[in-house]
Amino acid sequence: MGSIEEKSSNKMFGGLQKVYTHDSSECKTKMTFGVFLPPRAENESCPVLYFLSGLTCTEQNVITKGGAQRVAAELGIIVVAPDTSPRGCNIDGEDDSYDFGSGAGFYVDATTDKWKSNYRMYSYVTEELLSVVNANFPTQPDRISIFGHSMGGHGALICALKNPGLYRSVLHLLLSVTYEVSLGDKAFSGYLGADRESWKGKKDNFYVDKQLLPENLVAACTESKMEVVMRMQEVGLRPQLFFIATFMEDHIRHHARLLNA
Repeated sequence: MGSIEEKSSNKMFGGLQKVYTHDSSECKTKMTFGVFLPPRAENESCPVLYFLSGLTCTEQNVITKGGAQRVAAELGIIVVAPDTSPRGCNIDGEDDSYDFGSGAGFYVDATTDKWKSNYRMYSYVTEELLSVVNANFPTQPDRISIFGHSMGGHGALICALKNPGLYRSVLHLLLSVTYEVSLGDKAFSGYLGADRESWKGKKDNFYVDKQLLPENLVAACTESKMEVVMRMQEVGLRPQLFFIATFMEDHIRHHARLLNA
């Protein structure tokens, strides 16, 4: 496992908001992630909450706009925020569009030849990043949870559902794309190929335009007798992390109850 390099450190609410880079064996490029260390981490180990960001974001979006640090400091939770995608891989077309390539890794392991060497965000988040964080910070490895925004919420669901027992809780902020709509179709066909079977494993404009289908998730959970709660929020068009800061505390407190159970 390669060493991590500190890029920035800022005092907040008695804790430290830090940003690190490291050479990733999964993505074969340098990856960046943010870590908020609450005051409690100075003297004891803490549970960890992973946040996955959405389209066009980096680790900086939730750090600067999400408003998680105050309540995380109070509750003694380490918050880790990775970048959304590999960067600087020199893949032709990786920076050409907002919804594919850099900024839109979709937290899957690509299987198509062009992308499969670098775009391994699922394995990066569920395996490599966990190992890096546990090796370098005072964590409680058996007490981790995950949540995310938009594409990152989709990623959080993938990570949790494919790894039963790994995370204490999973939450989705705003809505996510699925493989049944055009926004997800572009990404999944590009990363995973044309075989759709291989993919399976109120004012938000994406929701209004039927780009997002949260009811399908609720129906699937109901059919599988899995408890799920969907809470709708009244927002403007294209709600982003500035808006999410409004109810970030609710979600972190929910995670904290399960992390400390």
